[in-house]
Amino acid sequence: MSERLEDIAVAMVADGKGILAADESSGTIKKRFDAIGVESTAENRRDYREMLFRATDAMKNHISGVILYDETIRQKAADGTPLVELIKATGAIPGIKVDQGAKPLAGFPGDTVTEGLDGLRERLAEYYELGARFAKWRAVIDINVGANVPSATTIAANCHALARYAALCQEAKIVPIVEPEVLMDGSHDIDTCYEVTKTTLQKLYSELYAARVVLEGSILKPNMVIAGKKSGKGSSPEEVAEKTIRAFRETVPVAVPGIAFLSGGQSDEEATANLNAINAIGPHPWKLTFSYGRALQAAPQKAWSGKAENVAAGQRAFAHRARMNGLAALGRWQADLEKAA
Repeated sequence: MSERLEDIAVAMVADGKGILAADESSGTIKKRFDAIGVESTAENRRDYREMLFRATDAMKNHISGVILYDETIRQKAADGTPLVELIKATGAIPGIKVDQGAKPLAGFPGDTVTEGLDGLRERLAEYYELGARFAKWRAVIDINVGANVPSATTIAANCHALARYAALCQEAKIVPIVEPEVLMDGSHDIDTCYEVTKTTLQKLYSELYAARVVLEGSILKPNMVIAGKKSGKGSSPEEVAEKTIRAFRETVPVAVPGIAFLSGGQSDEEATANLNAINAIGPHPWKLTFSYGRALQAAPQKAWSGKAENVAAGQRAFAHRARMNGLAALGRWQADLEKAA
């Protein structure tokens, strides 16, 4: 595998493949495990991730990279093999989440800024030695129209932090995934999401350019343009696709090799259907694929439920979701295929 940032970025968005976001924090994975009645111990977390990384069909055919959490990149499988080596053995690229979470932005109620730049240069050097070849930093942009959220200040602060992070990654020979997530939790309509997404991406690429980030060696991980969950208005896949691509064509340089969508709280099938619709109206100047967490893992978590005898069932569930999203990344998924499988 080439160590050039540009080559790694291209491999991360290979045809029919996407990125598994297995970077849940200790608090988030505990919530997921609570839902299936499994205690969140280091051993159980290890067993769960090992089950996914040993799912050979899914990993080799549909997963290009795996985003890990600090604990996970250091863990070894039950037989002593580092989890990073399990990932590499399938041909997938290990990555690492490096931000330290969104914190309230002083003076701006309802707005947040992501922290984690302090000491990042040294952490990236260690993660490189541990096997990471890409990293992820998530900025969170909430929408609350009545409260004038987001402010221009929070968009600027988060995009500046993303650019500083991305430059440090490239200095460390690590591909940065830049993730400016406009949340779908609010009551806003799809047009408001479009405007906020467009404004955020315009600012992001202005900051990345100013920071001398090599766009060819980076990946964008954005939200889809979609109505807020509390709006009571559903967004059809065709509408999501049209508005999402319009926002990207107005903001994302063609030098960016690929865009890997977050699922952002969509259901499994909704995330797949929307990704498929986006690719079906191509061709596009960038590869468009997935970087899903819940939309890939909810089904295998439930099938596994912490029981060793359910590992094969969990792997089958993971393989199915990975395959469906791999097809959607090619614009070849169909709802009847989902039901028949």
